[in-house]
Amino acid sequence: MSEPILVQIVGASIACKEGVKDTWREIAEWTGGQLHQHFGESVVLQYFDLFDPACPTIPPGAQLPIVLVEHEVLSSGGKISVPKIKRKIEMILKMDTL
Repeated sequence: MSEPILVQIVGASIACKEGVKDTWREIAEWTGGQLHQHFGESVVLQYFDLFDPACPTIPPGAQLPIVLVEHEVLSSGGKISVPKIKRKIEMILKMDTL
């Protein structure tokens, strides 16, 4: 594959009495490190805050966080699953070798 596989995570900051927390961004950074460690330069991860102008289009009824792989929704709401993302990437890489 000549182009890296694109993984996008959309989240939002959370306001609480201690201030604003950017938990989804922190988890996305950790996830990106895990994916880079496993796949190297074959994968690129982008994080978007829900209100970023460059944020991907959100499907109707979607819940945060949203994980997209190659512009397709992999998960909406719940937790960000690194194993699930890895399985999707492995499937794409396998299809590219056929």
